[in-house]
Amino acid sequence: MPSFLKDLSLRRRSKHSIKAAETSSGNTSGTDNTNDEPPSKSTSTINSFFDRRQSPPTDLSSQKSRSSTHLPNGNDYKTPPPLPIGSRQRVPSSQSTRYSLVGMPSSTDSVPRQPPATSPLAPRITSISESSWVHQKVLLIYGECADLQRPIDGNIAISHHQDNFPTTQWPVCDSHFKALVYLQPGPNKLRLDFTSPKLSSPNGQMQVHSSWFNINFLPLISSPPLQLCILIAKDSPETFDAVPERIKKEGNGLDTAIRKFRMAAYLWQAFTAEQMFRNGFGRRCYRYEEEWQPGSLSWQDVQTGQMRNEAKIHVIRLKQTLAEVRDLDIAQQYGPAKKKGELFSIASDAVRGYFGPRPGQRQYVSCMFLDTTWDKKVGTIRAHAALGGGDDTIKLAICGSQALQSYPAHIEEVVTAFTDCTRTDTEYVANDCNESGSNWEAANVGIGAHMHETGHLLGCPHQESGVMLRDYVRLNRTFVCRESYSTRTKEPGLRLCEQKDECNWHRLDTLRFRFHPCFALPSDGTNGPDSSVQVWTVDNGTVLVTAATGVAWIELFPEGDSECHHWIEYIEQSPATPRQIMLTEQSIREVLPDSTRKRKLKIKIFSCGGGEHEVEDFSKLASKEGKVKLPDGRAGFRSSKLGFSQMNGSQPTEIVLGSCHKPGRLLLKIRVFSGQSLDGMEFFYEDGGSDLFGKRGGSPGGNDFVLDTRRGEMLLGFYLRAGAWIDGVQILTSIGRRSAVFGNATGGSGYTLIPPRGYTIAGVYGSAGPWVDGFGLIITR
Repeated sequence: MPSFLKDLSLRRRSKHSIKAAETSSGNTSGTDNTNDEPPSKSTSTINSFFDRRQSPPTDLSSQKSRSSTHLPNGNDYKTPPPLPIGSRQRVPSSQSTRYSLVGMPSSTDSVPRQPPATSPLAPRITSISESSWVHQKVLLIYGECADLQRPIDGNIAISHHQDNFPTTQWPVCDSHFKALVYLQPGPNKLRLDFTSPKLSSPNGQMQVHSSWFNINFLPLISSPPLQLCILIAKDSPETFDAVPERIKKEGNGLDTAIRKFRMAAYLWQAFTAEQMFRNGFGRRCYRYEEEWQPGSLSWQDVQTGQMRNEAKIHVIRLKQTLAEVRDLDIAQQYGPAKKKGELFSIASDAVRGYFGPRPGQRQYVSCMFLDTTWDKKVGTIRAHAALGGGDDTIKLAICGSQALQSYPAHIEEVVTAFTDCTRTDTEYVANDCNESGSNWEAANVGIGAHMHETGHLLGCPHQESGVMLRDYVRLNRTFVCRESYSTRTKEPGLRLCEQKDECNWHRLDTLRFRFHPCFALPSDGTNGPDSSVQVWTVDNGTVLVTAATGVAWIELFPEGDSECHHWIEYIEQSPATPRQIMLTEQSIREVLPDSTRKRKLKIKIFSCGGGEHEVEDFSKLASKEGKVKLPDGRAGFRSSKLGFSQMNGSQPTEIVLGSCHKPGRLLLKIRVFSGQSLDGMEFFYEDGGSDLFGKRGGSPGGNDFVLDTRRGEMLLGFYLRAGAWIDGVQILTSIGRRSAVFGNATGGSGYTLIPPRGYTIAGVYGSAGPWVDGFGLIITR
């Protein structure tokens, strides 16, 4: 290497540093650099940052206006050590991170990034962890601020991610707060600012104590939505009951009703999602069908016309007139009414005509009658019924609009709605069930009762406590920290509403929600089409329960109990819920208290796929009545029976397969007789004999399914379509073959009848009238 190269630095330097070097050496002509291309601005900037001999490092504390809020304070920042003179800078390569700076100090030389410093009085969210994932647009949060040992009141302002939603204000009561936040899909960074006039300030101005919180929102669109509908009569004026002051302030027309119903629905969703989390089922909830429309969740959106993706409210016009809908004879709360369930039928027909569901396309719909009105003279509410239920195509909930004036229309009105002590003026609006004496109590009853009926829609019966036992009269406590005076109890409200004081979904309700298709998460996987549960009586009074999707829980009903007070859960068992469990009468009755242990016991068994099986008398099931003696001397056991066995002329029928005779006969084929339902089945053996179950009817000659006996193929079980009778049957074999579904392949519900592990089919029993209306298996070891 030439000696003159040893004295040169191969590092490119900024123009400023070059001139400084020339000045110090006395060379001002610049002739040595006439052939050098001037460095670009970006290169100069990068090199001047790291060339610490010529350019001192920038003090980050002096650049506060440009520095990121994620960086530590200037006083805490340590300047990276200077690079050794003559050391070579690392050039970018294909392995380097895009946009990274060349020559940044290594992680071992730098200080780890620290979160922004916050005041010890700043808000702390305790209901959800940092960077959690949620699946609903409006999230309920709660937490603490200031010093809990010295509780104070104040206010919290929540600024949403990138200011994409107006800032909302929430009260702080005794250093606790509850709030609703509006989320955008993806990451959301929220800022919470706490202020209180009771906190001292050195400069006389109110200090702001801030904190930041990150939440991720992932909308789910693969589960069926809960549809929201407003029903209006054919000649409806499209208004709802409200006092004159309310009408003057916000109106009582259809647009206002839509905004209030939408806000109430988001309150249901926020409440339910929080309850699911508290019960250990994650941040899961049902979703709504949404559309791009003028937003209404903030009053500022209404003022500005801001477009947002929010829940769609379907408006359905009925065939009935206003007089027909308001007929006293169909008013649920009118004592002499003779058709109290008629409004449900009216709603069901309207919804069915509007959505047009086909078999297998179930719709979940929650409806509100807009034309509900308070009749002061009669003392009842017309055009109102609170009911929920449905069939296989429509799951429906209905409620009136008698309390709609008290609902919040926007997020900013939630606290006001649940604390407004204005007395209910029965000249204009109803005091529903004498539990709505003030506006906030009317909001509880209106929003809560409709949520109760929506619970019925989702499969929940009445419970011993919670929403399904009118616990919604305390719904306000979920959304506010301090309760107003109650006209219902005639007592002051709670000073601080804690979690133990709030309304809740019963544990059994959340279990139903956990396995409901509307609450499904992508991580749940898919359940097969068969969600059924089968019960088998076997040796020594033991009962085996099988379910292809797993047994989730069992409810126990001693005689005299209409609601469930005792149950057994299996969902916590690892690695997955069991597909087969063993029950004995002793193990079941041990769960009950002494006072009910000797009563007649009914049980309900639920599968993870949503299936349900009821045993009316467990003692009878576990007794010897389910046991039969087979011709070859072995013991046989009857399974639970499908079908109601209630058709005219229905008679019991039973056959035992030839394999259980002496000598045994080999089954060769099964002939199925069917039309739109199962008429019968005939089993043919190698000796030319046959056994007939049911009768020979349906299509002429029936349909044959031949077993491949050379490969050892045997009858494994049946897949049935059944309801009140047996609609169709499919034959399952030991080598995995399946026949076609003979009969009505879409009738009733699907059930798989396969003996438990260690047992085989010994026969078939049931009943038959015009066609088969009862079907069960006889099994043996």
